Amino acid sequence: SYFLRLARSRNYVSESEVCKLESVPLDFGDYHPLKPITVTESKTKKMNRKGSTSSTSSSSSSSMMDPLSSVLDGTDPLSLFAAAADPVTAAPPTNGARRKRDKDESLAVGSDFEPWSSKRGEILARYTTTEKLSINLYMGSEKGKATTTGSAVSEKVRTRLEELDDLEEGSQKELLNLTQQDYMNRIEELNQSLKDAWSSDQKVKALKIVIQCSKLLSDTTVIQFYPSKFVLITDILDTFGKLVYERILSMCMDNRVSLPDNFSPESVNDTAKETCLNWFFKIASIRELIPRFYVEAAILKCNKFLSKTGISECLPRLTSMIRGIGDPLVAVYARAYLCRVGMEVAPQLKESLNKNFFDFLLTFKQIHGDTVQNQLVVQCVEIPLYLTLYSPAIDWILQCIAYHAPDVLLTEMMERCKKLGNNALLLNSVMSAFRAEFIAARSMDFIGMIKECDESGFPKHLLFRSLGLNLALADPPENDRLQILNEAWKVITKLKNPQDYINCAEVWVEYTCRHFTKREVNTVLADVIKHMTPDRAFEDAYPQLQSIIQKVITYIYDFALLFSVEKFLPFLDMFQKESVRVEVCKCIMESFIKHQQESTKDPVILNALLHICKTMHDSVNALTLEDEKRMLAALINGFIKMVSFGRDFEQQLSFYVEARSMFCNLEPVLVQLIHSVNQLAMETRRVMKGNHSRKTAAFVRACVAFCFITIPSLSSIFTRLNLYLHSGQVALANQCLSQADAFFKAAVSLVPEVPKMISVDGKMRPSDAFLLEFLCNFFSTLLVVPDHPEQGVLFLVRGLLNVIQDYTWEDNSDDKVRIYTNVLHLLSAMTQEAFIYHVDKVDSNDALYGGDSKFLAEINKLSETVVSQILDHLKTLGKEETLKRQSQLALYFFNTILAHGDLRNNRLNQLSVNLWNLAQKHGFADTKTMVKTLEYIKRRGKQPEMSHFTDLALRLPLQSRT
Repeated sequence: SYFLRLARSRNYVSESEVCKLESVPLDFGDYHPLKPITVTESKTKKMNRKGSTSSTSSSSSSSMMDPLSSVLDGTDPLSLFAAAADPVTAAPPTNGARRKRDKDESLAVGSDFEPWSSKRGEILARYTTTEKLSINLYMGSEKGKATTTGSAVSEKVRTRLEELDDLEEGSQKELLNLTQQDYMNRIEELNQSLKDAWSSDQKVKALKIVIQCSKLLSDTTVIQFYPSKFVLITDILDTFGKLVYERILSMCMDNRVSLPDNFSPESVNDTAKETCLNWFFKIASIRELIPRFYVEAAILKCNKFLSKTGISECLPRLTSMIRGIGDPLVAVYARAYLCRVGMEVAPQLKESLNKNFFDFLLTFKQIHGDTVQNQLVVQCVEIPLYLTLYSPAIDWILQCIAYHAPDVLLTEMMERCKKLGNNALLLNSVMSAFRAEFIAARSMDFIGMIKECDESGFPKHLLFRSLGLNLALADPPENDRLQILNEAWKVITKLKNPQDYINCAEVWVEYTCRHFTKREVNTVLADVIKHMTPDRAFEDAYPQLQSIIQKVITYIYDFALLFSVEKFLPFLDMFQKESVRVEVCKCIMESFIKHQQESTKDPVILNALLHICKTMHDSVNALTLEDEKRMLAALINGFIKMVSFGRDFEQQLSFYVEARSMFCNLEPVLVQLIHSVNQLAMETRRVMKGNHSRKTAAFVRACVAFCFITIPSLSSIFTRLNLYLHSGQVALANQCLSQADAFFKAAVSLVPEVPKMISVDGKMRPSDAFLLEFLCNFFSTLLVVPDHPEQGVLFLVRGLLNVIQDYTWEDNSDDKVRIYTNVLHLLSAMTQEAFIYHVDKVDSNDALYGGDSKFLAEINKLSETVVSQILDHLKTLGKEETLKRQSQLALYFFNTILAHGDLRNNRLNQLSVNLWNLAQKHGFADTKTMVKTLEYIKRRGKQPEMSHFTDLALRLPLQSRT
């Protein structure tokens, strides 16, 4: 049997010197890495014939540019392909065309304009009904569907006219008693029917569906649902307008090249123009005003195919048509649709939009007329509710007018609104639509107008809410700020309805936080508590209360200041629903971690945040998701890291003890506390420069005890193993030798409990690789751990080897042998006169034993046992299916002997030769690796006192694969 007689003696200092990279003097000259570089462009032409040389021509470019740009000559290859594919866009534009395009782009609607699509969902959610609705469905006619190819054109035209007349005469079915959801489903069916009819080339049927849908907009029998109905119907109109425009545009394609975006009517062919005119003539023949208006507005963009001035001529005419609509609600939504289409196709034609609004102002008094009042009595709708139905339409009209409008125009419109009686509705829309800066600069004027409004029609608190929303975005004049707050809060605080109150207060809290001190913020919070506590009104207002907290911590992120606001913590007590309370706590902790730059020991902050963290921790139960636990633990850990009592280490440890008792259900928090306590022990060592006094030694032992009793409560076995090792290293560094031994013994005794499979990121994986990594780290630490005077030589190493021997390894795993090989590395290092590293002020075995022969004999005995285990395992791999593993392990063991063994020992030398041959025996060895290994041995042989490596190299044959 072979055994490891001696490890080779190592001189670590000289080996380190030999392994250092050779230093070469570098002459920088004019070179500097940040200076612009000179690019040399090489153009290579490859010959077709294989093996022929390539001719290369080099041209040096001294221009200061980056190498990628220089190769491309400043052009992007994708742009070149696109230009080649589109000759229309590839042609360079003339100066006139370029100026026109620049002008169009300047007039186009930008990203700062809030689109209709962003308002759509809000309107559908807000304007709902429980009443039954009715709808007229188009019943398709069979006339004209089977037209033969031989039919005359006049017959086809007559058939289509008959179909339109048929619709007018009532070929439709009325569906009654529909719920709101049924109604919406029917509208969606009509939208799909429109698309299906269009795709099957039934254009007249598609037009009939659109006309029928437009007629629904004249029906106000369920008036509170009208805004939502408008949204649903205009979706269908938009679809129709898009289909018609794309159809005509496709007719303009010439040689598969479509028209550019800024085409002129002259570039449109006659067929497309005729088709376009045909559509407008069909729509002009619609008898009823409302469908005729809406359908023409839907295809307004198609005027671009006919003339340059088509849209600008149509907009005023369509604006005038709306004057014929008697119902003011129907009329205002028609105006809103015209503005919407106008902003899409011709945003530069603001005059028509302004005229549209001024027309509305002239008819504004209709809202308070007898006809409307009688209609509201029949439907049992109150006037304040009725007025809110106008808001989406007026808001949109004003938004379109106010977009990039000069202050002069906005001031004129404001003055016109002032002259109207009962103008609260208009005033609210003005504040919603105009620029926040415009409103904020005239805040006192608006407050004056709000005071003069009639309370009965439109509640004043809604007007103050709209004003507050503007003041959250723009600042009013500094001298007016306090007066504005006082005027607004006088109205808000008198509100009896908790929901109305909180909706206003939520907005004005932001204004208060932006411009005032904690005193005013405290007053506002106290007022909110006073209004929302009776009858537990806060339970219906959690979203608004959450918003208030969010705004407060956004503006007051100095937590010493925040917690000095007397009413802040009582405000938190209103969140009595656990899920909401936890969300608020998470918000506060996120803000603390984001904004707290320096560590703190402020008792007010610590007590408040401990309470908040405790609330988050106590919400964890068996049903809590792992992601949620991780998030909560991360927030609590962020807080723990920010707590520092400076040099008062005992107070710091007391804080960690308290935190452990409070957060025992979150494992990542316990792990963080163990790391923090270990860090505290090392900080104590640093302060004392390693020379502990009686007091600091006792304190460090207390830190070690904290870790020792906390680690067993963790569930993850590898977390426990690594923390035992880490804490043992900390104990060793602080000269707590018996405590360090206790940690290492605990780690050794825990190894047999490692399961075969462990969960990693939610997936089950074999644990062998993790165990191998841990044991390698453990061996590195055991080198410097001194033997216990009452225990045997290398008692920890022996104990660990016994555990490894008894552990049940996978049948197809070689990890046990790899671990034994790493043990040989450790034993080799232990035989050296001076170890490669030490722990300061701790005597390792090299100092304790001083190279005693009995100590070395024990190491050799252990080595012999380990080597025999490795060789036995190699013999078991002699079967055909395991020969590759045998080859890899033999080479791995060979490299270990090469690095750590004394190869002057003949038997060890012979063992290494045998392992080399075994690695190559069955052709599984990697030839490149073997060649490089042999080259390394030859290089080592040239070094002083290493001639035996040369002899070894001669005994190591290289076998080619066969």
